[in-house]
Amino acid sequence: MPLHLAPTLRERLASTDRALAGVWVCSGSPLVAEICAGSRVDWLLIDMEHSPNGLESVLAQLQAVAAYDATPLVRIPTADPVVIKQVLDLGAQNILVPMVNSAEEAVGVVAATRYPPHGIRGVGSALARSARWNRVEGYLADAASHVSVFVQVETAQAVDNAAEIAAVDGVDGVFVGPSDLAASMGLLGQQGHPDVVAAVLRAFEGIASQGKPIGVNAFVADQARAYIEAGARFVLHAADVAILARATEQVAAEWGAPDGDEGPPASY
Repeated sequence: MPLHLAPTLRERLASTDRALAGVWVCSGSPLVAEICAGSRVDWLLIDMEHSPNGLESVLAQLQAVAAYDATPLVRIPTADPVVIKQVLDLGAQNILVPMVNSAEEAVGVVAATRYPPHGIRGVGSALARSARWNRVEGYLADAASHVSVFVQVETAQAVDNAAEIAAVDGVDGVFVGPSDLAASMGLLGQQGHPDVVAAVLRAFEGIASQGKPIGVNAFVADQARAYIEAGARFVLHAADVAILARATEQVAAEWGAPDGDEGPPASY
């Protein structure tokens, strides 16, 4: 019998009125990805932009989380049609492309996810996990229905163009990145600065005017709640590596050597 693929993030967003809670998976570890997927979070961001992830590790993570309800969203490192094609062929159904600053760039991203005549995606589904090696009936004709495309607004220029970017046919949602946005505004590391928050909310308004779902990165609980109240539908609340870093620091603070004490000598 033909196989059926999991619902896309586009479909999950359309099926609920609440904001979907996500965790950023930066470790590059299939084991850690599986642990996060089993936590009952709604979605995971498997990151190729700022993490030690290549095609093989992304594939392993997609396979590791496939048994769980969490929806994986793979962030491509750049809007490269070749990389987009490869990641889709790995079986990623949901992709996020960073640093999209204009509607023209968004059009190019969508084209890279569509087979001709609607786009430029290379045809290799019979060889790839995307169509489960030709076990997904009608994949070539219906591929667009199995893929959701999200783009990232994270510069002052992109905020100005947010409505036009969101209006592009085939863009299923827009994710706002406060960190790079702050940097582009000369406020590096100040994601909570009032001017940055105002710019994020201005991007929200532009995206919402086109009826597209809004995503955002917000690790501070009060800020996350405020963004959800402002219309965010899918939110990254934490990252695997940050959770591990803070938790191990807490253990060290409670049980480790006092300040100035280097502890016992290393054994060899």
